[in-house]
Amino acid sequence: MTSDRPRVVLGVGGGIAAYKAAELLRLFTESGHDVRVVPTRAALQFVGAATWSALCGHAVTAEVWDDVERVPHVRLGQGADLVVVAPATADLMARAAAGLADDLLTSTLLTARCPVLMAPAMHTEMWLHPATQANVALLRSRGVQVLDPASGRLTGADTGPGRLPEPAEIFAAARRALAGRAAARDLEGRHVVVSAGGTREHIDPVRFLGNRSSGRQGWALATTAAARGAQVTLVAANVALPEPAGVTVVPVGSAEELREAVLKAAPSADAVVMAAAVADFRPRDTHATKIKKGPGEPDSVALVRTADVLAEVARAPRAREGQVVVGFAAETGDPEGDALTHGRAKLAAKGVDLLVVNEVGVAGHPTGFEGADNAAVVLGADGSETAVPLGPKEALADTVWDLVRERWAVSPDR
Repeated sequence: MTSDRPRVVLGVGGGIAAYKAAELLRLFTESGHDVRVVPTRAALQFVGAATWSALCGHAVTAEVWDDVERVPHVRLGQGADLVVVAPATADLMARAAAGLADDLLTSTLLTARCPVLMAPAMHTEMWLHPATQANVALLRSRGVQVLDPASGRLTGADTGPGRLPEPAEIFAAARRALAGRAAARDLEGRHVVVSAGGTREHIDPVRFLGNRSSGRQGWALATTAAARGAQVTLVAANVALPEPAGVTVVPVGSAEELREAVLKAAPSADAVVMAAAVADFRPRDTHATKIKKGPGEPDSVALVRTADVLAEVARAPRAREGQVVVGFAAETGDPEGDALTHGRAKLAAKGVDLLVVNEVGVAGHPTGFEGADNAAVVLGADGSETAVPLGPKEALADTVWDLVRERWAVSPDR
């Protein structure tokens, strides 16, 4: 590996989910990474070497005896900036935990001194077996980042935990690892509640009042918290994204549904992060049938205020001592002040511990809604201000969790 581009070894285990690794490979190559694919012999029964070679631009083999003069079983691991294994089967993780080196991939894992990320995929019974759980715990204790599998359809008619996380989710975790943010499980033992997306307030069966929120920032908060070991409840309002692995998702539609779900989950939470864009108003009347144009159509739609969920959570007696409440505010400047001026006023009015202020609507500076990147200033009730430059939403999420941890550390009972 002599490229100046980030050097990634993509290990592929022998499971049906191996075909999804092709999409993960594409995400790496299209974003400028130099990728060497190292499948196991079993993986080549699912996806052939020619496919991997065509996609990554390098020769592909599972054998330590191929191209032996270059000593690939040592050089691949030594030269890598990151090793990602997807799918990581029960057998492969068992061999890695035992320190075996009986093929090119396990040899590479033994020589790698870079971050190692594993994305498990297997049947539910195999994932839950005590042997697999012990191997996962052992690998994590050695610094390997083992993602939790997703729940869903497996091979055949089976469903349950054991599904490979979505390639985009694995790629996001890999990007964090390359940036030096490989997740220490520093949120282990914590329960966090995150809201995401945008609520919809129906006018009739066809129309609703809504907003532009895609839920991506809330998703980033949930996935980074799960990767750092937290138990995560994600209250999701109208989000069209794959469910994050290892996260409990509670789907909701309206502001009132979101309020009920958050208030139900909040008492057991160490932190509540309200990243959802919750409607401030709803129609006073919801029509049972579609409003038709023409005679009888209303001249206007009467609105009433919705509940202020963030303020309600922040002002409620904290069921858990040391609970941290975080709000989000998408702001624009106006004649009365800039985005931060409005953010500081909102911080005081809501009574939250932290407020993430996004300035939206700035030409040439796409932040906030819908995009993959974000920039913000995190205001603290203690007067602190933490600027987060434009970058992946996962980076902002990590900063939020770092600031939450700081507040747990100074709480007398946490």
